[in-house]
Amino acid sequence: MSLWTAAEAAAATGGRAVGDWACDGVSIDTRTIAQGDLFVALKDVRDGHEFVAQALEKGAGAALVSRVPEGVAKDAPLLVVDDVLKALERLGAAGRARMHGKVIAVTGSVGKTSTKEMLLAMLSGQGRTHASVDSYNNHWGVPLTLARMPADSEFAIIEMGMNHPGEIAPLTLLARPHAALITTVAPAHLEAFDDITGIAVEKASVFDGLPIGGAAVYNADVETAAILAAKTIDKRLHGIAFGMHGFDYKLKDVAIQGDTTVVQAEVDDKPLLFKLATPGRHFAMNGLGALAIVTAVGGDLARAVIALGRWTPYKGRGVRETIHLDPVETGVQLDLIDDSYNANPTSMAASLEVLAGAVVTNGIGRIGKGRRIAILGDMKELGPDAIALHAGIAHLDATKSLDVVHCVGPLMRALYDLLPEERRGDWTQTAEEMRAGLRHKLDAGDVVLAKGSLSMKLGLIVDAIRKMGHPVSET
Repeated sequence: MSLWTAAEAAAATGGRAVGDWACDGVSIDTRTIAQGDLFVALKDVRDGHEFVAQALEKGAGAALVSRVPEGVAKDAPLLVVDDVLKALERLGAAGRARMHGKVIAVTGSVGKTSTKEMLLAMLSGQGRTHASVDSYNNHWGVPLTLARMPADSEFAIIEMGMNHPGEIAPLTLLARPHAALITTVAPAHLEAFDDITGIAVEKASVFDGLPIGGAAVYNADVETAAILAAKTIDKRLHGIAFGMHGFDYKLKDVAIQGDTTVVQAEVDDKPLLFKLATPGRHFAMNGLGALAIVTAVGGDLARAVIALGRWTPYKGRGVRETIHLDPVETGVQLDLIDDSYNANPTSMAASLEVLAGAVVTNGIGRIGKGRRIAILGDMKELGPDAIALHAGIAHLDATKSLDVVHCVGPLMRALYDLLPEERRGDWTQTAEEMRAGLRHKLDAGDVVLAKGSLSMKLGLIVDAIRKMGHPVSET
């Protein structure tokens, strides 16, 4: 059964179908387009209409366009609309309207994608589950996710993000979730907000799309929890608070044992024990919130706990790898924590805590002593307090327990200048410069964290570390 026929897509968008076609998926990228996809010619850095011919050559079933592009036959399989983005939104709305399962919205300053992936792991074994791909969580990512959703999905997990005020409400009204989760509220995107209160108000708007009585799950440990709780009351929702101060899902203890996190919690005053196959208090919190959502949409808690124990972090968000530096001697290795996709003060502190607790290996490298090494890039969009927030990293207990801290970017200079000489590594303006001498900065037995905002390109450093040897995924 096709995802969209020409007639269905035309009716949903109000467009004009050229030809009698059917599509099995929806794509915006010719690099990853699959046979039979509907290619959506969005305008971003470049106009998607420039790639329509290429998409059709690669096997796209049809293309969603506002005009017939040059080099494309007039009888090519097309869906012609007035505005491509608005048509994608209407297609997403139609996809949502025909799906009768449970829809979950996930937002938060930190942990959206990881929590979405946790939910995907937990619910996939309990029913046909559809979820956002990568971090497709904005004004085109959410409608694209809905447009891709099979009509017979029993669960759907929709990630929602924002950079400016007023962005989340339209997304949640489009997705019309049955339950929504706010992972946390933290200083991120402060350039667009006066303070963290404004961020909390924006995050709380995810509850606007819920029906009366819908499950509104939120982090009770954040300083703005009262704003989130007030929203649940105002909208007549079923508020569910999780965390150390949670009155529904209460976090009692988090113990990190090597590469495992053991979590003790209480649900309705009954004990709940679950494990994660990766270290991190922040992952424990996200897991607890995710379990609350699973129960809220009718999932089986016991099965969810088992599935959560098999979950591993998403690429660039805390993935741990062992890099074998010698093709013959397997014990000559270092450990890499790839958290290079994004960064703000809260996620930075969480990642440094994980690194501080990591187990190093002595006696196998040229130095002879394993070290905990951080390579940190600028945290972007923090507003007028950006320098102070970067400098504040120096005062974290986790930072003080590290062996070496290397810094990348002009903002990270504030941290670098405060580091004591024995822990101060190198500072460079760019990731490219840091990458140049990387091999001499690292040794067998080390555990290395790469963390920074995406635009700082710490992924280049991660790739360079991988190329030092043969990576073996630990997760």
